[in-house]
Amino acid sequence: MEISIAATKTCPHRPILENELKHARLPFKVIYFDEHPELLEKYQLKHSPLLIVDEQVESIGMPGMEKIEELKTRNVDLSQIRIPKRDNNHMIPNRVKAEPGLVEVDTTWGSIQPMQVAHGVLTVEELKVHYHQKMNLPIIDARKPDTNDAISIAGSKNIPFDEVVKRIDEIDKNHPSIFFCNGPQCPQSSTAIKNLLKAGYPADKILYYRGGMHDWITLGLPVEEISV
Repeated sequence: MEISIAATKTCPHRPILENELKHARLPFKVIYFDEHPELLEKYQLKHSPLLIVDEQVESIGMPGMEKIEELKTRNVDLSQIRIPKRDNNHMIPNRVKAEPGLVEVDTTWGSIQPMQVAHGVLTVEELKVHYHQKMNLPIIDARKPDTNDAISIAGSKNIPFDEVVKRIDEIDKNHPSIFFCNGPQCPQSSTAIKNLLKAGYPADKILYYRGGMHDWITLGLPVEEISV
């Protein structure tokens, strides 16, 4: 969870909010409107301070203590209560031989990703991905080759997350592109999206399929082999 205080340098409430977050042991950063006027346009708000969590405005002006307590609850590191990582883990559900429709899922790898990857980027589901397939609209597989197990969603184009900015001209700017990776535990597509946004790519031309290969396979949907 990424917490930010957006405020003017002269805002009298900013130091108070900083102290409250420190007392609650919540990590945060301070962003000044004076140095980042684009924030006013991004959030369409001129109030100070703003409490922003994962790029969403959670409080306008000083938040109440109930909001601070809620953030403390949400800030719990889920990795602390997850099953420990296996030595030989696999990112993609494995089909069980001779058992159609049955797959083996490894739940121990990766880190849980937020449902919304960035402000202005819509999270989509399998029906939207299937629509893009039928209409031959862009679907981007943001995984590095050593993490894809040589399979992908049919109709997708592989542009690894660490190459997406330098290969930005390969992305169809006329239609929104769906980005995916190995699923809710995988940060590759969310990283690709954030890198594109930093490079100035419009958020309304990006769609995030958080379910990725994990949800696609566990729902019994077909995949295609990748030529290597």
